[in-house]
Amino acid sequence: MNTSLFTKKLEKFAFFIFTLFSGVIAFAQETAPKVEVTTTTTKTEEWYANPVYIIVGAILFIILVAVLVRGGRSSKD
Repeated sequence: MNTSLFTKKLEKFAFFIFTLFSGVIAFAQETAPKVEVTTTTTKTEEWYANPVYIIVGAILFIILVAVLVRGGRSSKD
């Protein structure tokens, strides 16, 4: 048997064993350990998430647009 042929077969076998064990290790990590975890969450609300600010901002924007559009007209009869 040629040494290069033997080396190639050994590399293929090592690669096969490596992929086999890496798959086993990956599946072994699936389950989480049984640990008690206590979490506390605080609810903070951003000002821009409040619908009141959105509605007031939209009303002010509409008034601003109406004033700017009307301000260009002259009131001569």
